[in-house]
Amino acid sequence: MSETYIDPSPANFQAFKDLPRDEPIHMLNLLLYRDLAEYPEGHEHHGNGWSGRRAYEEYGKTSGPIFRRVGGEIVWRGAFQTMVTGPDDKRWHDGFVAQYPNAGAFFEMIKDPDYQQAVVNRTAALADSRLMRFAQGEAGEGF
Repeated sequence: MSETYIDPSPANFQAFKDLPRDEPIHMLNLLLYRDLAEYPEGHEHHGNGWSGRRAYEEYGKTSGPIFRRVGGEIVWRGAFQTMVTGPDDKRWHDGFVAQYPNAGAFFEMIKDPDYQQAVVNRTAALADSRLMRFAQGEAGEGF
């Protein structure tokens, strides 16, 4: 049985916090949706029959204004087709790269009370995910 990840471990989040906060960052997001979203009992969307993809769309709708306010933007988005290098049994539904002006903007977003309410939709939506931080590098013709 493979491990799944929805939220960062304390050690991984500390490593993220220890990196420079004043430079642009890219965050690679890989998403695997649940067939049926899993909202906590008592949540307004509990039992509504939403798919994981639909719950993630709700996360985008509710977190999007905060993401844009802190200067975030999606710089690449794609739908998974096949694994070229990696475990054959691992697949993703969607992937995207979010760009932030700096790590401080990311922290501002996740501390926002409205974002903290919106993230319930992300948790309900995902069966597995990866979130990886990259420093901005040079683009061009070569590897």
